[in-house]
Amino acid sequence: MASRLNTSLHNALSFLNPFNTKPFSSRNSFRFSKKLASSQSSSVKRALYCTSSFGTHENGGDGAETFVLTTPLYYVNAPPHMGSAYTTIAADSIARFQRLLGKNVIFITGTDEHGEKITTSAAANGRNPAEHCDLISQSYRSLWKDLDIAYDKFIRTTDPKHEAIVKEFYARVFANGDIYRADYEGLYCVNCEEYKDEKELLENNCCPVHQMPCVARKEDNYFFALSKYQKPLEEILSQNPRFVQPSYRLNEVQSWIKSGLRDFSISRALVEWGIPVPDDNKQTIYVWFDALLGYISALTEDDKQQNLETAVALGWPASLHLIGKDILRFHAVYWPAMLMSAGLNLPKMVFGHGFLTKDGMKMGKSLGNTLDPFELVQKFGPDAVRYFVLREVEFGNDGDYSEDRFIKIVNAHLANTIGNLLNRTLGLLKKNCESTLVVDSTIAAEGIPLKATVEKLVEKARTNYESLSLSSACEAVLEIGNAGNSYMDQRAPWLLFKQGGVSAEAAAKDLVIILEVMRIIAVALSPIAPCLSLRIYSQLGYSVDQFNSITWNDTKWGALKGGQVMAQANPVFARIELNPEEEKKPKDSQKTGKAKVRVEQPQTKTVAEA
Repeated sequence: MASRLNTSLHNALSFLNPFNTKPFSSRNSFRFSKKLASSQSSSVKRALYCTSSFGTHENGGDGAETFVLTTPLYYVNAPPHMGSAYTTIAADSIARFQRLLGKNVIFITGTDEHGEKITTSAAANGRNPAEHCDLISQSYRSLWKDLDIAYDKFIRTTDPKHEAIVKEFYARVFANGDIYRADYEGLYCVNCEEYKDEKELLENNCCPVHQMPCVARKEDNYFFALSKYQKPLEEILSQNPRFVQPSYRLNEVQSWIKSGLRDFSISRALVEWGIPVPDDNKQTIYVWFDALLGYISALTEDDKQQNLETAVALGWPASLHLIGKDILRFHAVYWPAMLMSAGLNLPKMVFGHGFLTKDGMKMGKSLGNTLDPFELVQKFGPDAVRYFVLREVEFGNDGDYSEDRFIKIVNAHLANTIGNLLNRTLGLLKKNCESTLVVDSTIAAEGIPLKATVEKLVEKARTNYESLSLSSACEAVLEIGNAGNSYMDQRAPWLLFKQGGVSAEAAAKDLVIILEVMRIIAVALSPIAPCLSLRIYSQLGYSVDQFNSITWNDTKWGALKGGQVMAQANPVFARIELNPEEEKKPKDSQKTGKAKVRVEQPQTKTVAEA
């Protein structure tokens, strides 16, 4: 069988660019009995990759640059959790910012639906695997809608178009001599769906991730010659240190590679729920080898021919893979090697962020402290959830959620600094100017230092967005709000209006200035809190269509014109109020009290459905 497969694939795919690297070496504690040696190539061609920080593709058909951004494909063994929500919120904010820059953004997310754990989870819930995958995948779509996630592509690894891409990719790698068959014996973690090196394990052969004993297994598998790509991977990371970010994640990856790469099994003989190995229907393709191809298969159109060439032409390589730090090895070691073997370009950047904890503790069902993202967004609304996790967690590091801090931050920043500033300014405008601007904002700001302050903070926000410093971007926008509030307090237009004459005229100009500040905040904050920004824009007299067409250029001072009529004041973000009985409890109490929430929801959402 192996020789037949070898011959058919090599004949079909003899066009591939081979690599010349040293033969496979079994430098580990696992035991192999090789049945089919990996063929060695005679020439070298290095994989192409971007040496810039992280960038964009060449211009698309409309002249705009293309920016491809991905989240992990989330495993459907269980419903969505807060970690998945955090990654996707961050990805959506980055995608929205890139759209503001005028780029053709392709934001890819989706679900990983094959493997042993899926079968087990489905059976435990009285469903077959297909029914289980349909249900959990849909729950991800529902959560993304609730969180205002504007994705462009949603890929499921059970989609027929994905299977076609996986099989073609597998054939390419095989034809390059990087897949061979061998007996394998080792300790297997069912939850990780991965064989483990004994030196990785805890006492009693427990997996360090899942705290469960690994089981001894022996099976006949196909292997990918990862060790063959150790030198190319070392060179890529050395020549392009921005490939893995943040820098401390790069150090982790370099350490793994320097310790010696092992070939890994890319098929399973005991797992039926998966994509069959070409020419061997007794084995299925390993879930990780399968799922990583989702980043490419997502690019294909349902009504078009499904092949690698077509998919790659539609947007590969990705500009940014956004992942949790727990799956860094798969994305920064296995995936690049696989792509090199298939002769495809590497993504431009892999960014591994940290975890969310709750009240200073790791979240887990056994601890009873999980954070349900559905309940959180229902309770506080999408703007509050999005803003808190991006503002309070330095992107890349671990961060903590506590309800008490959540409420304090959201109230102080969104309700008070931003919402209250808009509300009282519009109130004064209605009372004294019939809700109409008396002059252009450019004229109103002549000789006013606030304008220069806002311009500097806008540039600061842009720089932070571009460098993925999302917390700092939030802080820069909040500083604009603080500057507006300070100006309002210093000028006290409510007193100037009472004085009449020239003072009242100055007060009317002050309101125009502050409302221009609010307009700029709405644009600059829109990647983080899109619905809140829409509500602000609407109260400034703009339509939903006008909001949906904004770009980063709209952060420039001067858009508001004399004669524009503003909407009636209506709180764009109401304070979250604790139960009075709970507020009276001693401060050292461990309980934080339930919140009564009033969050104004926009009439029109700007979520893109895949």
